[in-house]
Amino acid sequence: MRQIFKMKFWIYSFITVLAFAVLYLLTAVIVIITFPFAYLRLKKIVKYLVLFWAKSVFWVLGKKLRIYGAENYSINKRYIILANHASLFDIMAIMSFYPNVVWFGHERLMKVPIFNQILKMIDYIPVKEPNIKNTKVMLDDIIQKSKDHTIAMFPEGTRTLNGNMNDLLRGFIYILNASDADILPVTLNGFYSLKPKNRFYINFSAKISVTINKPINPVDLRVKTDNEIITEIKKIIESGNH
Repeated sequence: MRQIFKMKFWIYSFITVLAFAVLYLLTAVIVIITFPFAYLRLKKIVKYLVLFWAKSVFWVLGKKLRIYGAENYSINKRYIILANHASLFDIMAIMSFYPNVVWFGHERLMKVPIFNQILKMIDYIPVKEPNIKNTKVMLDDIIQKSKDHTIAMFPEGTRTLNGNMNDLLRGFIYILNASDADILPVTLNGFYSLKPKNRFYINFSAKISVTINKPINPVDLRVKTDNEIITEIKKIIESGNH
């Protein structure tokens, strides 16, 4: 048994190195192809190419991403997507079924030549070093974006290290209370098994899927306490496990 595990480790590690090499090359090619369209501010084409990139990541890994609950959302509606966070590939999974989603992340990405123009075209929200002032500015930017766009968030704040959902941070409640968009709880299944934060190699035998749970009207949450909202959101996301 130990020998089988060691063999599996070395085989998966070798394939992982090759897979990441292909993914980095693919990303570089997509960035180069996308840049002229981003420079010309052709947002639809840029978003289509980003969608192609997100889906192609799973093609490279040889994984079929199954989507459950597609009837629970409309691509033409605005949402605040809340999902569990387990893997490097979580963002690609959400973009694969909802490409027009707005993300936020490190401000330093906006300083990368070529890449920064693409981020502007997908309405990326840059975040400065966390402190009280910067956090408030970031939350205000997210709320402003949510008036016209679908926003995606990982309310745990960081990837799980054991496969179970972490406690949810309270910051997302501020956004829910200030927005009139429906909340769309999403469950990412199998991504911890695929590639957790604390493991180098990709498990190519992992089965992955996305469960889109029924949306929640924000009005229904306004009569609840923060703790009740946290408990309800976490319970719904955990209930979508396949």
